[in-house]
Amino acid sequence: MPVNEILALCMIGAFFLLLLGGVPVAICLGATGLVFGYAGFGPMLFSLLPARIYGVITNYTLLALPLFIFMGIMLERSKIAENLLEVIGLAMGGLRGGMALAIILVGVLMGAASGVVGATVVTVGLIALGPIIRRGYDTGVASGVICASGTLGQIIPPSLVLILLGDIMGESVGTLFAAALIPGLMLSGLFIGYVLLLGIFKPASVPAIPQDERAQYTRADIAMKLLRVVLPPIALIVLVLGSIIGGIAAPTEAASMGAFGSIVLAAFSGRLSWPVLRDTVRGAFVTSAMVFLILIFAQPFGLAFRGLGGERLVQDAFAAVPGGLNGQIAFLMLLLFVLGFFLEWIEISYIALPLFLPIFHAAGADMAWISILVAVNLQTSFLTPPFGWALFFLKGVAPPSVKTSDIYRGVIPFIGLQLLALALVFFFPQLATWLPNAIGW
Repeated sequence: MPVNEILALCMIGAFFLLLLGGVPVAICLGATGLVFGYAGFGPMLFSLLPARIYGVITNYTLLALPLFIFMGIMLERSKIAENLLEVIGLAMGGLRGGMALAIILVGVLMGAASGVVGATVVTVGLIALGPIIRRGYDTGVASGVICASGTLGQIIPPSLVLILLGDIMGESVGTLFAAALIPGLMLSGLFIGYVLLLGIFKPASVPAIPQDERAQYTRADIAMKLLRVVLPPIALIVLVLGSIIGGIAAPTEAASMGAFGSIVLAAFSGRLSWPVLRDTVRGAFVTSAMVFLILIFAQPFGLAFRGLGGERLVQDAFAAVPGGLNGQIAFLMLLLFVLGFFLEWIEISYIALPLFLPIFHAAGADMAWISILVAVNLQTSFLTPPFGWALFFLKGVAPPSVKTSDIYRGVIPFIGLQLLALALVFFFPQLATWLPNAIGW
């Protein structure tokens, strides 16, 4: 094996060793890329890097990231999720599993309004976990529903995952948003179906809200609350997604409208204040800086790995996979699923994916379809122990009575449902390709 290819393998090993040692991801990427890249082809590395980094920081589409992050944080600070959960929970309270269904629907709405997983999981966990456990819900079921519904923002547009995948895959963000809509709603439907089945076969684990609690509100009261609380977020969703998918506005322009719309919603809810605006801007800056730091530090890593012949190693490994293109895609899905146990979605996206893209481009695969397969797969990384971020988010705000083992137990059925959704999109590509083709993307 040539020396450069040995260096490429050593670079991957060094990256994982640093990561397991607790070194921040961005530093792991930058340090291993610079050290092994310099060892492989000397100072030439530094003449190639500036153009790559300049391309990242001047990418117009990526400007949508901080705007969507701002939008999600503002909606969380303005208590939109809290109001949605209360009203939808009352509307479904007479149904077994009604509160769990309300949590899933809030996950859909918050995901479609912001695409920020942490905000949804933490907010719903703070508001709902303690109350529904006190109402008799099984602790594992309650924890699993909150974690899983919070991750819906990773597949339902406008998702940060889809924006970055658009940049990596060379697809327009509008195409990926359109392609993700049906799979995202299908996954939400699978979650809802699971809760309804629990209500039939294990009713004690998902009891209905007591009648005396529901009797405080008439149907007219609930209808008015639904209209007042649910309609504004839906209007914001239509404004943002409709303008992108309909080709009226670019993702960055639509994200700016969404950020402004979140301020308007906060003002109408009476919760817009200087401290709220200051904290939202600060949170958006910190989160955006973290994302862009990883994107920038991923450039020397990717450049060094390709320059050292790592891409050729990957292609040779894929050539040995039986089953042609479908076998190679299935192998990629398995690899991403395993990586999701240990890495965050952004590291997987910018480290693993670019290595495999030439193979699928050469085979003429539909990159929008592969992007949605990747997005559904990456969504499971938020739920898979030991490093699933949704699990950490919920554990951080859960009552002391909720054990880590309860959270792990609760998410297992939802991981299974996500893998089922992944299989459905794999065997029925039309789930991802029909809408983009229908609207001419």
